[in-house]
Amino acid sequence: MAWDFETDPDFQARLDWAAAFVKEEVEPLDHRLDSIYDVKNPENARLVRPLQAQVKEQGLWACHLGPELGGPGYGQVKLALLNEILGRSHFAPVVFGCQAPDTGNAEILAHYGTAEQKAKYLKPLLDNEIVSCFSMTEPHGGADPLVFTCRAERDAGGWVINGEKWFSSNARFADFLIVMAVTDPEAAPHRRMSMFIVPADAPGIEIVRNVGHFGEKVPSHAYVRYTNVRIPADHLLGERGEGFAVAQTRLGGGRIHHAMRTIGQAQKALDMMCERALSRFTAGERLSDKQMVQEKIADSWIELRQFRLLVLETAWRIDKLQDYRKVRKDIAAVKAAMPKVLHDIAARALQIHGSIGVSDEMPFVSQVVSSFVMGLADGPTEVHKVTVAKQVLRDYAPTNALFPAYDLIAERERSMEKYPELEEMAEAELA
Repeated sequence: MAWDFETDPDFQARLDWAAAFVKEEVEPLDHRLDSIYDVKNPENARLVRPLQAQVKEQGLWACHLGPELGGPGYGQVKLALLNEILGRSHFAPVVFGCQAPDTGNAEILAHYGTAEQKAKYLKPLLDNEIVSCFSMTEPHGGADPLVFTCRAERDAGGWVINGEKWFSSNARFADFLIVMAVTDPEAAPHRRMSMFIVPADAPGIEIVRNVGHFGEKVPSHAYVRYTNVRIPADHLLGERGEGFAVAQTRLGGGRIHHAMRTIGQAQKALDMMCERALSRFTAGERLSDKQMVQEKIADSWIELRQFRLLVLETAWRIDKLQDYRKVRKDIAAVKAAMPKVLHDIAARALQIHGSIGVSDEMPFVSQVVSSFVMGLADGPTEVHKVTVAKQVLRDYAPTNALFPAYDLIAERERSMEKYPELEEMAEAELA
């Protein structure tokens, strides 16, 4: 049995290097450059490439990948410890080669791509020479794939895609899109869809508009229309009708990685909250001496530590079981808890900062909005709570008895059967 809260000294040294590097070298990029995905922008290349080289020298590049794909093959626990550092900076994931949606799309290509596709798309994607798009959600159906209508039809020349997609991450910068489309509308619900590689320069792809959320310097979620977009037959990823299975290859890991980085964002907000509370005076005393402020700080610290332990335990279970299906409940729980933790801590930090807290001179409004994004991206919070409940209930069984088996009267009767001598002693005393 192993249940440990210590970090290996050698890896801790790497984490210490990463923390200092992110603070001193990477965080300034958040205020200097626009989009982390604009990899072909000369200014991005000039500033980001040297930092990526330093990360590679430290052996911390693309740590989510196994050695066969050029990564160190770190397990999820190590990734959690590293990602909570990277979560403090918008540009840190791209500097360390682990930015979404490219990480998940790389996993799909690694599992399902042909040798030619891996050479054309996967290698430059892993090297951050190009970026990719995940195009799944639809404008009328949100995140519910069972109502998707975007179709891919087979003909002698390959596949032809028609339909619309909404909030397709990173489409404006992508060299290719991974698209989920209906291929067998009459099949069982979870066998109707398939996943495809679609080159970004394929005729018929139209970005209707790019949509941004608060805090994004460059809107990077696209409303995409596919009109008779033709792709080769071998651009099907996995088997026909396996779109759900292919999607889960990327979504399980992606959700836990988002949670890891959220710890860093929440910790950053807590750090700011504490410094502000110690620095400001009002009504004759410091903010930190006021009990309502102390309550906000205490609640934030407790909630963050609880969430961090949930994330680390889930990471440990992923490493232990090596099967995302066996940790579905844990990942869903992490995903459901994540938005509220960031929202509540950022909102408290905003309140303690007063008027400057709501301004664009502080990050708190952006963090609060990000918490709502996290509550919707990769499946809404409500869906994940349903998943948790269903998975939990599998470990229980109903009863047909009129009264519950745990009724206290029944419990006392069982206790008397278990320890009859106590009843005899009580009767003797009464006599």
